[in-house]
Amino acid sequence: MNPIPTEVTTGATDLILGLLAIACIVRLAGLGQRETFRSRLWIAIFALLTVASMLGAVTHGLDLADGLRNLLWQPLYLSLGLMLGLIAVAAAVDSQGPERGRRWLWPAVGLGLAFYAVTVIANGAFLVFVLYEAVALIYALVVYVRLARRNEAGALQLAAGIAVTLIAAVIQQSDLSFTLIWPFDHNGIFHLVQIPGIVLMADGVRRRLRAGASAS
Repeated sequence: MNPIPTEVTTGATDLILGLLAIACIVRLAGLGQRETFRSRLWIAIFALLTVASMLGAVTHGLDLADGLRNLLWQPLYLSLGLMLGLIAVAAAVDSQGPERGRRWLWPAVGLGLAFYAVTVIANGAFLVFVLYEAVALIYALVVYVRLARRNEAGALQLAAGIAVTLIAAVIQQSDLSFTLIWPFDHNGIFHLVQIPGIVLMADGVRRRLRAGASAS
């Protein structure tokens, strides 16, 4: 166990996020629409979130050697980079339609790989991730706000979930901390705020798939 209490709570909240992401995958897969591009895309997004969160739980929660911790950061950053790229693709699919939207898949994967390469070159500079996250999520937020104004199924929930995630990202860049039974620093609070954001996003995806918006 990590001797730093706030690292333990950060690892625990990462674990909760990972388990929540698995539950989202199970729920979406249970809709019986796994053959559609949109549903596969969101299942992949939650799968990448699962990988990143579980790795975060290990790197934060356990007392690891520096070399091993640095090694585990590599697939974590890669998973986050690909996940954010796929969120942008999902927004493009909902905005432009499946055929035009899916053209952005491989460019987005390329951007995710480029993001990972930059973090390696920049020696894990977190600012790179923050900028990349902001661009991907703000684009998706604009798309879903527009769709929500047209009363499209699930768009309001997706917009709300993305907005909550952006708020969580702002908190992560602060020095906010508090103690509620256990001590939480900005990373742990980031995860706590992310949890309702993920729930909202998953609910939005479910609503869109059930409404038939996933036809591809």
